[in-house]
Amino acid sequence: MTTSYTRYERARIVGARSLQISMGAPLLVKTDKIDPLEIALEEYQKGVIPITVKRR
Repeated sequence: MTTSYTRYERARIVGARSLQISMGAPLLVKTDKIDPLEIALEEYQKGVIPITVKRR
């Protein structure tokens, strides 16, 4: 991960990705976890979530 996000941006990114996973989106990492939030956190830590943040 190259960009530093605020805790609010991080929460928004992980929450949005968790919702996507719970709705059936394909996983971006290999994992044994089944909880969408834990999977989204793992994807965030590995820097593979394809979500960007636009700042004004």
